[in-house]
Amino acid sequence: MPPEAVPYSAPGAVPGPVSGGVPGVVSELSRRVESATPAGRDRGLDALRALAIGGVVLGHWLVTALVLDSGALRVASPLRNMPYLAPASWIFQTMAVFFLVGGQLAARSHASARTRDVTYRRWLGARLARLFRPVTAVLTVWTLAAAVMLALGADLATVYALAKLVWSPLWFLLVFAALTALTPLVARLHPAWPLATVALADLVRFGPGGPAWIGWVNLAAGWLVPYCLGAAWARGSLRSRAAGWASLLGGAAATAALVLWAGYPASMVGVPGAPVSNQSPPTLAAVTFGLAQCGAALLLLGPLRRALSRPAAWAVVALANLSAMTIFLWHQTAMIMVSALGLLTGRALPGLHTVPDGPGWVLARLAWLPAFALALLVCLAAFHARERPPRGGGQPR
Repeated sequence: MPPEAVPYSAPGAVPGPVSGGVPGVVSELSRRVESATPAGRDRGLDALRALAIGGVVLGHWLVTALVLDSGALRVASPLRNMPYLAPASWIFQTMAVFFLVGGQLAARSHASARTRDVTYRRWLGARLARLFRPVTAVLTVWTLAAAVMLALGADLATVYALAKLVWSPLWFLLVFAALTALTPLVARLHPAWPLATVALADLVRFGPGGPAWIGWVNLAAGWLVPYCLGAAWARGSLRSRAAGWASLLGGAAATAALVLWAGYPASMVGVPGAPVSNQSPPTLAAVTFGLAQCGAALLLLGPLRRALSRPAAWAVVALANLSAMTIFLWHQTAMIMVSALGLLTGRALPGLHTVPDGPGWVLARLAWLPAFALALLVCLAAFHARERPPRGGGQPR
């Protein structure tokens, strides 16, 4: 899920004419991004966000199939027919890292705002504007697209499936916005409290006669755990490698126990048709798995910071962060664009419109990833300007 807008810009990030062909362009771009980066910027944080956004995009592209069935498109998942692929979801389910980094930045930003006598209302308004400004474009485009498809006689189930594919991930923004608004209250909350809330909610809903609705308490409590970890990090905690190892090993051990002996699903993403999903709403296993991810993220910070001292590597991460919201909002549209163009061939293409039921589908889907990436670049060119603040609004801080 997407990070907040990055509080820096890269003036001249798109270079003008330079000599030397592609190497010259890359060198000039790297130089300009490097010169525009504040000296005290924590590049490791940006790298974590870039890795997380990459995990989200690749995860959705790999576990979502648009199957052509009797002239209509329906959404299917390879995890349903190939449950042995569940470990792949452990790599691509990266939402906890977003909330960890988001909590750290929000707590630090709020503390800075207070020292500068910035009101809570102004602080919150600026942060939410950065978060939601790019959303209007995707909502407008897809509302119009759905209306046009229905007017042209498209199958209602197909239109619903496509719109849901694009809009359903937006739940993240609402949860993230709510936690951001609560930052002054939760910045000093110990993560053990929301973790205990998640455990209690699961105990009730999975117990004899337990109401299923109580699980939705975890939609806030579950993501509050890494958010609070991030706030603790901003206060100076979690800076030792011991804290990272404790979170990684403790979270991994708890998750393994819950999957092996408590009946929780092994997949950390939802599987259509499965009786229990670790994500809708989040389960205790999803939260403990998130703790393991947070520990791994903390341990990676040092190596990432060293790697990003190289201007070329930093330029890639910086530019990915500057377009992170656009990448998140439009990556499903990119996959749909390629799938729609593929239908022009008049047949179901392997890995694109076929049932994800075997290793052959996986290999074919991997071959389609460059096409998805190219379509996403088109979306970035068209809509990434929506991430920029209005003229005269100044740079976000």
